[in-house]
Amino acid sequence: MPSHAIALVLIARNEERCIARCLDSARAHVDQMLVLDTGSTDATREIAASGGARVISAAWPDDFSAARNLALSHTDAPWRLVLDADEWLHAGMRCLAEIRARAPGFVGLARVDSAVEGECGEVQHAPSWIPRLLPAGVRYEGRIHEQPVSTLPRERLPLVIGHDGYLASQREAKAGRNERLLRIALGECPDDAYLHYQLGKDLEVRSRFDDALPHYLQALRGCEAAAAWRHDLIVRLLFTLKKTRRFDSAVELASRELERWRDSPDFFFTLGDLLLDWALAEPARGAELLPQIEASWRRAVAIGERPELPDSVRGRGSFLAAHNLAAFHESLGQAEPAAQWRERARRWRAEANSAE
Repeated sequence: MPSHAIALVLIARNEERCIARCLDSARAHVDQMLVLDTGSTDATREIAASGGARVISAAWPDDFSAARNLALSHTDAPWRLVLDADEWLHAGMRCLAEIRARAPGFVGLARVDSAVEGECGEVQHAPSWIPRLLPAGVRYEGRIHEQPVSTLPRERLPLVIGHDGYLASQREAKAGRNERLLRIALGECPDDAYLHYQLGKDLEVRSRFDDALPHYLQALRGCEAAAAWRHDLIVRLLFTLKKTRRFDSAVELASRELERWRDSPDFFFTLGDLLLDWALAEPARGAELLPQIEASWRRAVAIGERPELPDSVRGRGSFLAAHNLAAFHESLGQAEPAAQWRERARRWRAEANSAE
């Protein structure tokens, strides 16, 4: 094995749908592939083995960190590339060849582009920077939504990972498991703001908005201003307050957070949606809210795309906001600006698709 070899390490259970895609994407860019199977009843193990992976079986420990650390213990490679079965290497793989020439003295962050479903069911893409290239010796902590723990510096890599596990067709099969583990973890650490945020998100994406709200509020109370997940928390909390028709509370929150997120298209895109729903719920406020709705979406477009923001949804600074502005002007009978925004939305969406 090369002195700075890279091992692909993943844990899996009942992933026959996608594990071949994951392994196929990585095979040419790593020196070995290791799959820890935690009790599959489908063809996951056989597919992984036929795809060139070394497959190890172990009972599921009800703890993601324990499973990941067990998998990591089965390789002596200096570098470990950690993926999930519903992920695949999408772009930037050339950097892995360059990594072999470097001593493992940092934690590598990859951009994970998750396919998510918008409010109307359309597929959107949300990137997050997540530690995925680990030096030997780094271990995970946390029963669920586990994180590698290391004092080594972190470095963003040009590596892009695709992920489709958040789509409804895949999410529902794991929703009960994740909620159960999050509630166990909160029983152990009831004041952990990050766990409350993750449980709120798990409930929100299943449209359990009333159940999600108290967890988001608890997360906000304990969230540090510089926390990487605060951006997503604020955007999701605004959305949840909208869905529970707590418009006054949502606007109050937006006012408090405005200065921090002046350069977030997601913040202003969500604010425009929130104000629109308020105007529809209370038509008497229309004259007051309509200019603010338009200004919010225009601000999102003016900011543009900000993929470096954690969990920023692609299009909120371009084609999604332009689409909303086209519909906004169309609803007011303003045909010319509606057509202009519709054309911008079409052009920006085509540019985004061609860049994939």
